[in-house]
Amino acid sequence: MTNTIVLFDDQRYVDLLPLTFTRPVAQLRVGILTIAEKWEKLMGVSCSYITQEYLQPKYPNAPKGKPVTLINGGVCPDKELIKSIDSLQPNQPLVKGDTLIAVVLPSSVDSTPDIKSFGAAVEYPGEILEVKYPWDIFRNNGEAIKRDFELLTNGRKSAPLSSTNRIINPGNVFVEEGAKVECAILNAETGPIYIGRDAEVMEGAIVRGPFALCEHSTLKMGAKIYGPTTIGPHCKVGGEVNNSVFFAYSNKAHDGFIGNSVIGEWCNLGADTNNSNLKNNYAPVKLWSYRKKGFVNTGLQFCGLIMGDHSKCGINTMFNTGTVVGVSSNIFGDGFPRNFIPSFSWGGAAGFSVYKIEKAFETAQIMMSRRELSLTDIDKDILSKVFELTAEFRTF
Repeated sequence: MTNTIVLFDDQRYVDLLPLTFTRPVAQLRVGILTIAEKWEKLMGVSCSYITQEYLQPKYPNAPKGKPVTLINGGVCPDKELIKSIDSLQPNQPLVKGDTLIAVVLPSSVDSTPDIKSFGAAVEYPGEILEVKYPWDIFRNNGEAIKRDFELLTNGRKSAPLSSTNRIINPGNVFVEEGAKVECAILNAETGPIYIGRDAEVMEGAIVRGPFALCEHSTLKMGAKIYGPTTIGPHCKVGGEVNNSVFFAYSNKAHDGFIGNSVIGEWCNLGADTNNSNLKNNYAPVKLWSYRKKGFVNTGLQFCGLIMGDHSKCGINTMFNTGTVVGVSSNIFGDGFPRNFIPSFSWGGAAGFSVYKIEKAFETAQIMMSRRELSLTDIDKDILSKVFELTAEFRTF
């Protein structure tokens, strides 16, 4: 495919909030890579984006005037899907049911295309792996790790592992150059284990695949990890984790349990933070929906915590089953806080107040500077827009 690739947001952008307040849908991480990284690696190109107007300065669209292939940012690629996209004629949409997967246009557009504006569609005959709701990220994470593992390791040889480790099914373990793994137990019988470049697995860690520890991340001493779990780049994670995804630059450095959860970027979970992922009556879990402005049934028995970027919680924080935390919130104190915490909230079970945006900027800058990064003016504009968009929910 020689056309410029543009990944577009569709209606699922709203259903994936708060995770998509600060990124296009295609920038969500599921498996080892983000959805955008999967397309880029499989197709050998850099992608552009059609997303919300306030996100476009950070995630720009393609220039006008050249042919583009628009691809749904919530759909994960595979070789068969790419073959079908490659065979499309101009203005001929590829669909799966009511989902527009892709269409080739003579020039990029400024907004999400309407499937009804095109001619007869081609129905994709295969199954697609897609992310429509936040819980799809951990629900599909096992399959996504397996696909990404094959993509990243095909034809390559793993770096050697020290004899201090106990490895079960070593052919299903891949370690990138620069990674450190000592005195760990890695069980890859239930799925692949991927250790990224310059990552570290400390002594006493126990891992069952599928599992991905991305570049420059650390798995702390004595950690207990049940797959399918992904720890994104530049994270520090300890304690017990089950079927969860950490995006990047987030920390859960101490004991405590996180299960069936999605943690955004630049989050910090205090020591002994725990979340419930199963209701006492074993009923399906309900989760806050920004589209419905109320709770919706996930249909899942296990569903834990969804946390937006730049949110933090203090030591011994307890999150109820199916809790949604917005962007730049700060939670602390004893007791269970409410299970929908709006963006820019400050407090806990005893009550919340508005987390002033200047203070949120200050905290974000301090955390980012520890990684030698800065909160840019574009980042501030995005967070300011999120503050504005979420004002209606801060009714404390």
